[in-house]
Amino acid sequence: MNEDFFDRLRDRIDRVDSVVSVGLDPDPTRIPEHLDEYDLPRWAFNRRIIDATHEHAACYKPNAAFYEDGDGWRALRETIAYAHGKDVPVLLDAKRADIGNTSRQYAKLLDHADAITLNPYLGRDSLEPFLSRADKGVFVLCRTSNPGGSDVQDLELASGDRVYERVAALADLWNRNGNVGLVVGATTPEELESVREQVPDLPFLVPGVGAQGGDAEAAVTHGLADGVGLVNSSRGIIFAGEDRGAAFAKAAGEAAKRLKKRLNRYR
Repeated sequence: MNEDFFDRLRDRIDRVDSVVSVGLDPDPTRIPEHLDEYDLPRWAFNRRIIDATHEHAACYKPNAAFYEDGDGWRALRETIAYAHGKDVPVLLDAKRADIGNTSRQYAKLLDHADAITLNPYLGRDSLEPFLSRADKGVFVLCRTSNPGGSDVQDLELASGDRVYERVAALADLWNRNGNVGLVVGATTPEELESVREQVPDLPFLVPGVGAQGGDAEAAVTHGLADGVGLVNSSRGIIFAGEDRGAAFAKAAGEAAKRLKKRLNRYR
């Protein structure tokens, strides 16, 4: 596909009338026991979640942490292929970046996924192997949704800017291929608004609306750039039916549909 990621994402958003990103984080300790009989329980779980949620999903966001073993990588490849079969793009939440050849190796993950999350701490050269993939999306960590995000991201620089504001400005400069977005959490709505004012044209991936209790209205109002952006829920969707046995996937589908409707009130 030569069309760039954000064009494809816009088409998907329009087609399903949704900005919901479904986080596929199949924690083995929470997967229903009846799936343990399968060769790849994580893949068996994800397939059922995708079947139940794809009509409401603008994107799927598997977090690499849940797949970093032999069977996990197999499960992830199957998951990505299956999502693509449903015509849903896949954003790999890997938070990668390193120097030199290491970063070039990490960038090979984009041979499989449509977009990836990146850590900007090592600077422009560490991100270049990803940024240069013009047809792929890159979401740079800016103001994250976890409580400790403020430890570094809120520090004030000599210029008077906060670290997260500097990251946003740099990401805007790095966007020469039109493939850069930012990760800005819904748990910090004031920062979400301020970053949007600073970079009006970058789409955001907004985590934290589900189990973390982030601000859904702020996520939509400030997370979208010309209608394009993603609001993610992981545990709040995929484990919505944790107590429902074999009906877990149906509950996930219902949760995804509810979130879509909730977010659409503010679009």
